[in-house]
Amino acid sequence: MVEQSSDVHIEGTDEKTLVGRPVGGPAVGETRTRLADVLADVMGVENVPADAHFFESLGANSLVMAQFCARVRKREDLPSPSMKDIYRYPTINALAEGLTESAPAAPAPAALMMPPEPVRRASGLSHTLCGTAQLLIFLGYSLVAGFATAGGYEWVATGSGVWDVYLRSLVFGGVGFVALCAFPVVAKWVLVGRWKPGEFPVWGFAYLRFWLVKALLHANPMILFIGNPLYVFYLRALGARIGKGVTILTHSVPVCTDLLTIGSGTVIRKDSFFLGYRAHAGYIQTGRITIGRDVYIGEKTVLDIDTSMGDGAQLGHSSSLHRGQSVPAGEHHHGSPAQATDVDYLRVAPARCGTGRRAWFGLASLLQLFLLYIPLGVGGLYILFNAVPAVRRRLDPEAALPLGELVTDAVVLSLVLFAGFVVLGLALLCTLPRLLHLVVPPDRVFPLYGFRYAVHRATARMTNIKFFAWLFGDSSYIVNYLRGIGYDLSHVEQTGSNFGTEVQHENPLLVTVGSGTMVADGLSVINADYSATSFTVSRATIGAHNFLGNNIAYPIGGRTGENCLLATKVMVPLEGEVREGVGLLGSPSFEIPRSVERDSRFDRFRSGDALRQSLARKNRYNLRSMAFMLFVRWLHVLALTLLGLATVELYGVVGHVVIATYMALTLALSTLYYVLLERCLTRFRPLRPMLVSIYDPAFWAQERLWKVPDRHLNIFNGTPFKALVWRLMGVRIGRRVFDDGCYMTDRTLAVIGDDCTLNAGSKVQCHSQEDGTFKSDISTLGAGCTLGVGSHVHYGVTMGDGARLAPDSFLMKGEEVPAHARWGGNPAVEMPEAAVLPAGTGRRTPPSVDSAAAASVN
Repeated sequence: MVEQSSDVHIEGTDEKTLVGRPVGGPAVGETRTRLADVLADVMGVENVPADAHFFESLGANSLVMAQFCARVRKREDLPSPSMKDIYRYPTINALAEGLTESAPAAPAPAALMMPPEPVRRASGLSHTLCGTAQLLIFLGYSLVAGFATAGGYEWVATGSGVWDVYLRSLVFGGVGFVALCAFPVVAKWVLVGRWKPGEFPVWGFAYLRFWLVKALLHANPMILFIGNPLYVFYLRALGARIGKGVTILTHSVPVCTDLLTIGSGTVIRKDSFFLGYRAHAGYIQTGRITIGRDVYIGEKTVLDIDTSMGDGAQLGHSSSLHRGQSVPAGEHHHGSPAQATDVDYLRVAPARCGTGRRAWFGLASLLQLFLLYIPLGVGGLYILFNAVPAVRRRLDPEAALPLGELVTDAVVLSLVLFAGFVVLGLALLCTLPRLLHLVVPPDRVFPLYGFRYAVHRATARMTNIKFFAWLFGDSSYIVNYLRGIGYDLSHVEQTGSNFGTEVQHENPLLVTVGSGTMVADGLSVINADYSATSFTVSRATIGAHNFLGNNIAYPIGGRTGENCLLATKVMVPLEGEVREGVGLLGSPSFEIPRSVERDSRFDRFRSGDALRQSLARKNRYNLRSMAFMLFVRWLHVLALTLLGLATVELYGVVGHVVIATYMALTLALSTLYYVLLERCLTRFRPLRPMLVSIYDPAFWAQERLWKVPDRHLNIFNGTPFKALVWRLMGVRIGRRVFDDGCYMTDRTLAVIGDDCTLNAGSKVQCHSQEDGTFKSDISTLGAGCTLGVGSHVHYGVTMGDGARLAPDSFLMKGEEVPAHARWGGNPAVEMPEAAVLPAGTGRRTPPSVDSAAAASVN
């Protein structure tokens, strides 16, 4: 491996003048001695030379240096370093001088700083009552849906002839679609009225109304129209003030729409959050998000409440605006939290795309839905019920069928459905995108909302089906799958873990990944550019012998070459020289060592007979894991089919209630099934922290565990049942935890304290896989902690009671956050939050802690 030289370059700092030079002054000398003592204690050695490079000479790594920083922060006689300081000043001499002589940032006036917030502990009664009400609402919704579905089917079934069935299917399906779309709008205006800035406690009555509106918005079929002018029109019906020519591509649905203002000509890319609310310290806080005209917002971005962007402003990929931040008109910002940059993220020329074109595209989409998809869906279900003997016989109230026949029919029907999906799905994915690619050639500018745009969006949706990446990921066979759908993987140097189970793209035929590159989960290849009127697709190329960590958005023209390490949530640079032989960390990114001594302990597996033999064993194990997971997935389909056939058989006995019962039972049984499956795979024992090669059988067992489906847990977001399910899956989770959409990868290594608040898109990842080495450790969140929207907590982390992590932050491995501290950024550092000033006043707005704040929904 090529290691980075000691003169790590960070913009605006000349580190070469600091490394190894004599340092003077008593303050610097005392700091140097104390820092050396602390580092020696952390590393378990007698002394540390003052001019020894932390990574190259001492063999430390980021986890050791994070522990060193945490130890230093606990001493009042030493300045507080961050991991960015460690990479900027990679020797004791340089660090002592840098920390001592650098002018500290001027703190905000005391009157504008938020005071330490008390940990809010909701009463057990309100927690229980809210959960009970949410359960009753779900059951009531299922009951109404059951009656409507059964009544509609009976009406369609009375039709005579194909044309009559088609018309009845069109009417019933169309009315159902309109009702599902209109109901959230009506519920919002009746239950809430207009959203207003403020806050209210979770688990109360105001929260219950908020949750109901949010749940209905997330469940309604208008989500299928994201990227379509109809979706913008729908947000306007919910109260959002949105101008003409706005393009929204993210699936994250804004909830507090009355607080959202978007000027004309704005583009918002996928995987962005602009919710209009956030959960914080046991409260739901709502605030305005104001976006001007002709604004560009990149992928994997977060806009917190009380943020704004002026006309013509840009926010780059993997960036965020924290509460109170704004981007002035015409300026470009990127990073987390965002800072000024000269990079232009709008890289496609405009095209002719007026109101008429948008209206026609929306109308054509509706006609296609109503005249084709809805009749085929409803009528096809009717034909299926009458064409499949296993179903048709059970619709006959006079037929008395034995239990054995029920089981046999369920086995046959589930096998046909499951195997057909797998085989036909793979066949289509390996052929159809290549044909559609001919319609949208690369490096040409096309207007939005036309035939080519529809083909481009269809290709992206089709080739990003998660099932197949989940099936083949974390094994050698993911390479064959990605090549099959169009990836250019050059000459593959097989490791058995070249890609994880989560990888997405805009167009798979325009992705190139160099030889020897390994990719963790969450890669999003951005090989399409958009403006408010146009789009283009181009090739995105990732160099050879790279390692990409989790949750990375890799854009067209990324300035990284060969032998680079891209850390978790890093922002890939789009300017400057091409980086090679280095690591990149943070947003905006800065250089770090490519590798360290500790990571080379498993180098014997990188080549020769050891690699071939280990890879062969891993392939056999992974193949068994894939077969096992297909089997248990089919068992799940079999159980649902068996339940469905039994429901059809009982339909004439207990009527429409059976369908509602089926919907509720499906959710409960699916959840319990996958919980039991995961616990069986771990033998009902917690995982242990590991430091092993990816060719160790213990790691293969971990990969098998990751193949257990768990995305269905999102339906429990914002309810007490989410924490209950986490507890069943092995998470050591406290009482009254509010989880609005957090994801935990290694459940039994996560410890969550009482009254924690976990926001949408947050993640607790208790492992890391880097260049063939797997590391895992326990991460602990104390009581009352808050994880912001889109934040990421790595392994070996400890957050003290009441600590807060800002949106889109990356808390690195081994960090220790003191109790009640506010941290943020990528990588995260201490970042006290300033109070937000209401417009036109000079007074700060402290967080309210009384129930009167519930007036923010009226």
